[in-house]
Amino acid sequence: MEGLATLIDLVLNLDKHLAILAAQYGVWIYAILFFIVFAETGFVVTPFLPGDSLLFIAGSLAALGNMDVHLLVFLLFTAAVLGNILNYEIGRWLGPKVFADKKSRWLNPHHVERTHEFFERWGAMAVIVARFVPFLRTYVPFVAGIGAMTRGTYMLHTFIGAALWVGTITYLGFFFGNIPWVKANQGVIVIGILVLSVLPIIIGLIRSRRGQGASRQ
Repeated sequence: MEGLATLIDLVLNLDKHLAILAAQYGVWIYAILFFIVFAETGFVVTPFLPGDSLLFIAGSLAALGNMDVHLLVFLLFTAAVLGNILNYEIGRWLGPKVFADKKSRWLNPHHVERTHEFFERWGAMAVIVARFVPFLRTYVPFVAGIGAMTRGTYMLHTFIGAALWVGTITYLGFFFGNIPWVKANQGVIVIGILVLSVLPIIIGLIRSRRGQGASRQ
């Protein structure tokens, strides 16, 4: 419970935590943010790390002069791409063996199965779309590796998805994150980003259940 409380506090007060880290570590804040973005998409066991909210808050801090926003976007784009590549390779070489263990402590087969359905429906575009959905952006590269998706196609969509995800959300934070109303309601904004991020999953589940219900009638 203590770990969950810490994670909730991190998400809800991400702006304060990042500001403290930026003040304490100076230029090393780039490396910290790089690692978080890399780990969220690079390791199949770390989908709980902050993604969208982290980019938005980092952009708003850059607007205050704590960081160079263009360098920030470039580094986080690189982290996102490298993370996707690593996760793909993990899925390609180790995935079948790990996925065969239905009682895996670190890998939730249910999440992977949901991601596989998503991947089957959207194909290569899933690599781009999943960038904006928590958990899916961690599991889609893994499933793409398991399915041995063509590397060229995967790489192309990885670059496009990372550029859209990092660029859009970070620059939104840079230009709008310090507007008084936004800053005063930053906790609500972060929650809103999280809700919008998981909305496609919720809609997909509702449609799936309706479809199953209709097929039974």
